[in-house]
Parts: sequence; C-alpha cells; structure tokens
Amino acid sequence: MLHFTHGEFHERLRRTKEKMVQEGIEVLVVTDPANMNYLSGYNGWSFYVHQALIVIIDEPQPLWIGREMDANAAKVTSWLFHEHIIPYPDYYVNSNTTHPYDFIGNILKEIGQSKRVIGLEMDNYYFSAKCFQRLQKALPQAVFKDSTNLVNWVRIIKSDTEIEYMKRAGQIAVRAMKVGIEAIDVGVRECDVAAKIFEAQIKGTPEFGGDYPAIVPLMPAGEHTSTPHITWSDETYKPNTTVLIELAGCYQRYHAPLARTVTIGEPEEKVKDLSEVVIEGMESALDVIKPGITCEEVERAWRKSIQKRGYQKESRIGYSVGLNYPPDWGEHTASLRPGDQTVLKPNMTFHMILGIWMDDYGVELSESFRVTETGYELLASAPRKLFVKHAGKKLWPGGMGA
Repeated sequence: MLHFTHGEFHERLRRTKEKMVQEGIEVLVVTDPANMNYLSGYNGWSFYVHQALIVIIDEPQPLWIGREMDANAAKVTSWLFHEHIIPYPDYYVNSNTTHPYDFIGNILKEIGQSKRVIGLEMDNYYFSAKCFQRLQKALPQAVFKDSTNLVNWVRIIKSDTEIEYMKRAGQIAVRAMKVGIEAIDVGVRECDVAAKIFEAQIKGTPEFGGDYPAIVPLMPAGEHTSTPHITWSDETYKPNTTVLIELAGCYQRYHAPLARTVTIGEPEEKVKDLSEVVIEGMESALDVIKPGITCEEVERAWRKSIQKRGYQKESRIGYSVGLNYPPDWGEHTASLRPGDQTVLKPNMTFHMILGIWMDDYGVELSESFRVTETGYELLASAPRKLFVKHAGKKLWPGGMGA
C-alpha cells in the first residue's frame, strides 16, 4: 500500500536527520500522525490513542510504537521492517495505572537510548502533558528538547509525486464545491448540502477516489457569515441569504482547500462590494508570488489592495498546506502574514484564504497554489467570483471538472 518509493522515504529520513543534527537531537519522538505518515507511510485512524515513530540518529529505520491492534496496519501501510514495529498491550489504553509512554520509555531504555538528547513534538494535538510527565519519569537521565515542527519544516517543499497528489485533491475540491453550490437553494436543509459535499469529497473522480479531509466543510449562512468556522445545521436556506463554503479535496492525505461565497438571489450591496474587494486583493497577492519573495511580501500586496477600498484584515491570509490528519490541514510552518520572513521556493504549497468577516456578514475566497520556478500554479481551479443563484441560471461554465 505504499504510495511513494522507498527512495523517497529514505530521502525524507535523511533530511530529517540533518535537522536533528543541527538541533543537537539524537532521538526524535514523532507523534503528529502526518509526520509519522511522511516518514514511514503509516496510515490509520489510530491517532486517538497514543502512538509514536522513533527516529534514532544512528539507526537506518525508525521504530513504530503503537497499540497492539494497529500493528498490522503499520505492517500493511509502512515501509518498515516488521521487527521495527513494536506494539503495546491494550491494557495501556485509557488506564488509570499504566500509560503508553511508560511502555515507550521502557523500550528506549532497553535499546540503550535512555541517556540521549530526545526531541519531542511538545506543541501538537497528539502529545499531552501526561505523555511528557510519564516519559520524564521513565527516562530520568535523558535530556529533552522541544522539536515541535522539525519534521513539518522538512515537509514544506514537496516532491513531484506529492504535487501530483495535491493536484488530484484539487480536482476533487472543485467537484465538491460545484456540487455544494448547485445544491444550495431556498428550502433546502444545510445538512443535506453538507451530505452532498461529503459524498463528492469521498467519491472523487472517475479516475481516482477521495480521502476524508482533515477539516469538515465549513458552511456558515446568513448572519453566521460574520465568522468562518461554523459548520452546518438542519435549518433550511432562506431567500436573499449569503453562504460561505470552505472545503478541501483530499487524496492520499494530501489536501487542496478551496473557499467561495454564494448568495441566494441578488446580494446586498455591502456583500457585493466586499466581494469585489476580496477578488481584487486575491489577484494582487497572486501577482507577486514567485521564488525569492517572502511570505510577508505576499500579505503586503493584499493589504495594500484592500486598504485602497477602506478595508483591513488583522489575521493571516494563508499558510503552508499539504499532508495532514484531523483536526487541521495546515502544516504549522510558514504563514502569509506580516513578519514571516520565510522565502518562497519552488514546490512550496499554500492555501491563501482571504476572508473578511464583519459584524453581521462576510465574504470568503481562497486559492490553493504551488510556487513554480517563475510564479505560481493553482491546485484547484474554480471560477473566481461571487456566485449569485437565480432559478434556472447556470452558475458554473463547462462540465463537472471545469
């Protein structure tokens, strides 16, 4: 079930070890499931229990340590030799007396790693304070360092295969967006539109199926468009309502997010005006993208554009995106915002989301793109406009994939 060559996995491991050397880390405990996948290929919905990939600086393969019932998944989905897959018994799960990091600490002790410098992903969703506490207790002579995002920064430049997977995700995103926009109408329940979007995301295209995205469709409507992270309800859409849709296509865990704004009937003048501002800002920001400029320069182009129309946006306008698991498709590295001096390089990939949310309305527009040798390439190509729904009016030119 490997979706990359052994050579690509070895190259990822080599670059990770280079960073470990730079930061003085001898043992890296990887707990982010995206980073575990990136280095080993491991893929399973098992991240709700504790698991880790252990990268040892002088060992050719990492160790996978996880729940006993998930060990076969590691054998099926990863490139690791079976002797590098170490399961812990089920009595470690949700126990008041034992903890998986007791087991992990004992394994590190048994293989002679108890006195080394150990890097931990201390600021992620999958490594708790108790994990750290139990590991410290098991390995009192170890030196612990925060290695949060070490692997994430290795991931920031994509291989050609990764780019191909993100382009496939982009095709799925476009299809799901088209399905969602077509389904929105007066009297239709929000949850029914969400169901159709989910179907399109998983069904994918005739050539390839989709995966579950790290974030569910975000679909605020009416006054709820003043905030970006509302999902859906079982209420029906009313006439003259604005709806925001933010979703992603996902293929082999690689994401291409996409956001658009829809109005049922003619938009209010303030919504129409804000939409024009956001579209102009998007085009201004995209125009400056090329290798060598910084993330903050992209944001500056956007900010100058909207300031001319009297608007401002305090939050970042985008972030590096790619391989991930719930609850986030962002890579937690570079952000398109003031102060971020990350230099754009070919095959970096970003989700630029230009939402402006006012007190009682808002507009969203986003594009996923990769940096090319000379500029950028969109990963999901959908009409860049405010979608206005009228009975019988065609909103989307061309076929399903247009």
